[in-house]
Formats: sequence, structure tokens, C-alpha cells
Amino acid sequence: MVMLFLPFSALDKLLGFGHAVRQAREVFRPLWLARAAIAAGLAVEVLCSLGVVTGVADRAAALMLAAYCVATALLFKRFWQPGDFWRRADGRARGLFWDFLKNLSLGAGFVLLALGPDGRGWQAVVDAPLASSRPYSAMASPAPAP
Repeated sequence: MVMLFLPFSALDKLLGFGHAVRQAREVFRPLWLARAAIAAGLAVEVLCSLGVVTGVADRAAALMLAAYCVATALLFKRFWQPGDFWRRADGRARGLFWDFLKNLSLGAGFVLLALGPDGRGWQAVVDAPLASSRPYSAMASPAPAP
């Protein structure tokens, strides 16, 4: 799941910083705020993706990525604005709608990753927000002898 952010989205922001800032200015009018938003997004994408992959504060990183997915859906996938949702099957609103749902689904996947399928990981996040869930420790230990 993190491959979407690191390397692809992060690299896209770095190589096309000007384009990313222009897109951000649709929401954040002042240039300095648009630049800050893109820089903050880049930091979240890189640092939190690394946290999930390495297992360092992975639950907190996954929850931060989930929040990031929801925020980007609400800020940049505003399917309700173009006004052509019901008029045209190939309208801009419908494309944004599917992107909106994909962002929310990806965010839900990060919540599942952070909290586990039974949701009991929430207490672990509350008790020690920056602790690792040790996602790779079971793979490192040898299998028990038969």
C-alpha cells in the first residue's frame, strides 16, 4: 500500500513540484500555504511510508497515512463541485468520485493495518503511540521444530 506514496507520489511531487503547487492553490490560495501543504504532504508520504515499511512507529504512521488519505479525498477529490455528476457519465465529477472512494478505501486499509482485523490494536496505539507492532518479528524467527 505504501508504494503508492513512496516512491511514486513522493517522486511525482519532487519532480513536478510546480504542478503540485498549482493544484494545491485550488484549495490553498496563498502561494506560501500551497507550498507548505505540498511540503507537508511530501513529508507525510516519505516518513510515514518508511515507518510502515520498517516497523518503526508503524501503527502511528499507518494512522497518519489514513488521516492523510481522508484529508486529500476531502480537499482534492471534491466530486460535488463540478456539477456534472448526473448530466454526463464521463464528466469530471464521476472521475473525482471514484478517486474520492479510492482515497477513502486506502485510508481504511491503513486503519486496518494499524489496528488489526479485530480492532484491538487501538489500545496499543493509545498506550504506546510510537511503539512498533513488530510486524516482521514472526518472519525473522525460525519455525518451530516438528
